[in-house]
Amino acid sequence: MGGYKVQRKKSSAAVQVHSRFLAEYASSTPNKLKVIDAYLLYIMMTGALQFLYCLLVGTFPFNSFLSGFISCVGSFILAVCLRIQINPQNKD
Repeated sequence: MGGYKVQRKKSSAAVQVHSRFLAEYASSTPNKLKVIDAYLLYIMMTGALQFLYCLLVGTFPFNSFLSGFISCVGSFILAVCLRIQINPQNKD
């Protein structure tokens, strides 16, 4: 019974940290960075879906998978570089 209370405290603390993170992100992040973050999430999910498809279906057209996945990785890296340059906290 005591282990359940400890687990419940850990999960409630994780929920508090997550909700505080979202509140501070929403209040202090400029809209330009939010758009870039949404694009980064989209690119990351696209790459993850391509990788999952490759694991489940197979790698018959391996060059096609490789080109699509590397394209996602390259787009992600370029978008991260753009986010770093646009971030007003990095101006100093």
